[in-house]
Amino acid sequence: MPQPSLRIAIIGAGIGGLTAAACLRRAGMDPVIYEQARGFTRLGAGIQQAPNAIRVLYALGLKDQLLASAFQPESNDSRDHDTGTLTNSLPLGDTVRDRHGVPYFLMHRGDLHAMLAALVPAEIIRLNHKLAGLDHDVDGSVRLRFTSGDSAEADVVIGADGVHSVVREAMLGAEEPRYTGRVAYRTVFPTALLNGLDVYPCIKWWGPDRHIVSYFVSPRRDELYFVTSTPEPDFSVESWSAKGDLKTLRAAYDTFHPQVRAILDACPDVHKWALVERDPLPRWTEGHVALLGDACHPMTPYMAQGASTSIEDGAVLSRCLTGIDRDGVADALRRYEATRKPRTSRIQLTSAQNTWLKQPHDADWVYGYDAWREPLAA
Repeated sequence: MPQPSLRIAIIGAGIGGLTAAACLRRAGMDPVIYEQARGFTRLGAGIQQAPNAIRVLYALGLKDQLLASAFQPESNDSRDHDTGTLTNSLPLGDTVRDRHGVPYFLMHRGDLHAMLAALVPAEIIRLNHKLAGLDHDVDGSVRLRFTSGDSAEADVVIGADGVHSVVREAMLGAEEPRYTGRVAYRTVFPTALLNGLDVYPCIKWWGPDRHIVSYFVSPRRDELYFVTSTPEPDFSVESWSAKGDLKTLRAAYDTFHPQVRAILDACPDVHKWALVERDPLPRWTEGHVALLGDACHPMTPYMAQGASTSIEDGAVLSRCLTGIDRDGVADALRRYEATRKPRTSRIQLTSAQNTWLKQPHDADWVYGYDAWREPLAA
């Protein structure tokens, strides 16, 4: 039986929105993505993709590209910030492949975004469309209003528009995310600037009130990424592109291990952004509208699961909408929420504790999840 023709609008062309679009197209649907930016840029950020996300990305046909462009670490190590004493080493490499059937990848965030963008036709991504609001019609359809004055109609609206989601605000009212009092300094830079320094391939250095993570983002090991969690209670600007001051950053880590100080000394430039979070939302859906990714479960980055859970969302959403006509949309979206919310809430709360992998943990409940096979809620 052919898939009913649902008009599906996705708000936001980030990793979650693009994954959702690719998964919906895989299921025979034809979504349209509305993105407020005028174009995409390759910002200096790394990203970790654990097996729970890789299962989705492989099913979308990205296996060869990931193997060619992403770094596969042999372990994820935790060390004391000053002495370098190893507190935990999670085996990855062959161990994670044998255990979970797929690798654990480290890569440039821009490379992953470009792969996902290439999975959907360019004409379905409407750039320079910033959502102003939406209206629910009595027949269940939704009218989208954009700041440009344009409008559109949809049978399904997916708010994948990030932590400051306009769709979430329309559903639940205005509420600023909670600033954690911490900022993340981050950048990607050429390893040639390290002048031959041999650095750990994937490591988190744990200080008493701050930490820094670094890893390679390609199999060539020619680029190194680092990201910090640094207390700065007075900083409140959340941006993917705000510049950070290198002198301030280096001073904040001047008691850390010599390898950390050498990485920061070699770094030519750095961005920073405020780390914000929300408690799990009371609901993700309203009629024919649902939230996805950071719009409904923003989390601190301490488990490297923000993008991964958004990718999972896209796969489960596509399963819930497969074979559904307009009359079944609201129930399908509630099933999506009921299937996903318990897991993402647990990850949100676990990540906020910032103890993940400092000592040995059972990681299987995170990495073993298969969004294609997870039973859907009743």
